[in-house]
Amino acid sequence: MTTKNSAFVFIKPHAVTPKVEKLVSETLAAKGITILKEGKIASEEIDSKKLIDQHYYAIASKATILKPNELNVPADKFKAQFGLDWQTALDEGKVFNAMDACEKLGLDADGLDKEWAKCKKAGKMIKFGGGFYCGLLEIEGKEPIYAFNGFFMSMRSKFTAPGLNIHYYVVEWDADQCPWADFRGKVLGPTDPAEAPADSLRGIINADWEALGLTSAPNVGDNGVHASASPFEGLAERLNWVGAKLEEDGFGKELLRLGVPEKYIRDGTVDPQVMCEDGSKGSLFDQLEDLDSEACAQKLLKLSSL
Repeated sequence: MTTKNSAFVFIKPHAVTPKVEKLVSETLAAKGITILKEGKIASEEIDSKKLIDQHYYAIASKATILKPNELNVPADKFKAQFGLDWQTALDEGKVFNAMDACEKLGLDADGLDKEWAKCKKAGKMIKFGGGFYCGLLEIEGKEPIYAFNGFFMSMRSKFTAPGLNIHYYVVEWDADQCPWADFRGKVLGPTDPAEAPADSLRGIINADWEALGLTSAPNVGDNGVHASASPFEGLAERLNWVGAKLEEDGFGKELLRLGVPEKYIRDGTVDPQVMCEDGSKGSLFDQLEDLDSEACAQKLLKLSSL
């Protein structure tokens, strides 16, 4: 039996036009990739269900999902940077996630983005880990506050501003016809659209953006299309965006059949730090990137037993 790869693909809101939708459908079909399901999700739903927050969980958890007292902040690093005890800052109510910082300071996403850039420039920011930043926001006439991942709100608003939507596709293909690395590198194209192959989706959108109805040229953030980096990320994205059921999803079913514990799978969907085969700890998603579904399932089985 041929192993099927299954991914989640979506056109980002800045690129959702009838011509891009046609381009994506036709390009996928031409590359032998079957669209099992497609549809639109409106920004209002993305906002209220925090779908984009779950999608970028590693970053968003610090910005919109968790409160500062739920975060694992290295108190020594906080004190070294800001000269204040972390516990004191918490007790005095001076610490906010990005979403609450907007409310506290009366700023919208772009306003917070500008203040975040200022504090970065002034060296009043510290990186605690990958996608985990804290900055001191000092605005005239307002009490200074400490905020986490302030850059995320403007990223988020590209998906949640009124009137926008994503156009998604649940797709599958034969792994032996197109390895996952080619699906990402050749069908989709790399993150920076300027480096994408001319016949890849990101390459075409980058070259023809005006004819395709985009209002501005693509860049690294607004690169037209998203696609899962591995079969496991595909599963996580289907569970999040379209409410797929783990035990009914093709790849989910296979993981359960192999004996990967359900808890490991569910906990894994937010890209936690896990024990790796070499004894180090690292991102679960990074361990699985570009693997075809069979290899990915076996790797998950191995990792879940460490």
